[in-house]
Amino acid sequence: MLILKKVSFSYNITPVLKNINLKVKKGENVSIIGSSGCGKSTLLQLIYGLHQTSGKVFWGEKQLLGPDFNIVPGESFIKYLAQDFDLMPPLSVEENVGKHLSNMFPAKKKKRIRELLRVVEMQAMAKAKAGNLSGGQMQRVALARALANEPELLLLDEPFSHIDHFRKNNLRRRLFEYLKEKQVTCIIATHDSTDALSFADQTIVLKDGRIHASGTPEKLFNNPPNKYVASLFGDVNEIKLNFLDPEDKSNKKILVYPHEIEVTGRGTLSVRVQESYFKGKNYLIKGKFKDEIIFFDHHLFLPENEEVMVHISPDLIKLRS
Repeated sequence: MLILKKVSFSYNITPVLKNINLKVKKGENVSIIGSSGCGKSTLLQLIYGLHQTSGKVFWGEKQLLGPDFNIVPGESFIKYLAQDFDLMPPLSVEENVGKHLSNMFPAKKKKRIRELLRVVEMQAMAKAKAGNLSGGQMQRVALARALANEPELLLLDEPFSHIDHFRKNNLRRRLFEYLKEKQVTCIIATHDSTDALSFADQTIVLKDGRIHASGTPEKLFNNPPNKYVASLFGDVNEIKLNFLDPEDKSNKKILVYPHEIEVTGRGTLSVRVQESYFKGKNYLIKGKFKDEIIFFDHHLFLPENEEVMVHISPDLIKLRS
């Protein structure tokens, strides 16, 4: 288990992380999300041992002491994949992946390299020089190398940011299935809501260097505590409650995702269409109700200035109010 107690960190006098307390179980996948500059990457670096903290970091019973106590920063059982990859360009893909594997058992080493290249779908490029790879291919090789010595804890900083969308989904499934099978604990810092929702056991929301919210992905998505959290998962509306319930006299607003608003003749809000954005399986519609902009999903293109009635479930209103 990874435990952080009152972890704080500053660059010079500027605080980056403030009083972080966190527990991560063995084999758990945790996603860390938040706006740029909130401290996601710094938190991974601190756990790995690149920064010193006034708090305490434990892996099981072992306290991780950081660079003030270690000549070589970092821990051997933790692998940290940064955004710069740090590959050796003159070496081949398979040489990069096996760089830190023992040469005492060459057959075992080759088998391990082949296994990892299958995980990241780079078997066909095994002999290619790393310097000739695309950014996405380099990222996949770096990911395989991080797994080579079977880390107990894997720290991933935007690990799919350079990878083509058509390959990304399958790669994510293969990787996180592999980590679960091997019971490797994983913490991923990401801007991608798919990483945060689809593969995480727990999601941590950072804001201004603090843990702003935490919980299962389902909990945070279905009942976000505020607009900041909801907006990390995509478009979200903030609608005045008295628009939906005339008897409500408060100034309270509720959060509603576009897919939760239905175009129907029994709707309660009359919205004037401003734009229709094609998204593949549906359209994201930008509309106006009174002086408020509302986004909602619809299966058809809606022409500009068309008036439509939209409906929000009373159960959803009750849940979010």
